[in-house]
Amino acid sequence: MLQVRNFDDALIARLKARAARHGRSAEAEHREILRQVLSAEAEPGFADLAARLREMTAGRDGTPSETLLREGRDAR
Repeated sequence: MLQVRNFDDALIARLKARAARHGRSAEAEHREILRQVLSAEAEPGFADLAARLREMTAGRDGTPSETLLREGRDAR
């Protein structure tokens, strides 16, 4: 369930007018708007997500995985 609060009154009026033009309830119009917008939006692929992660972590010191594995074994 999705509830949207604190809409501007003018926006609500526009939503209701649009819904009336399309012969739908305001709720059905809201669903259709969300469906259209979200279906047109491409989900980022792995390469895009990996590139973003590299950008976010650029310049940070990292610990080699073999060091982490060794520390994990030694801690037992």
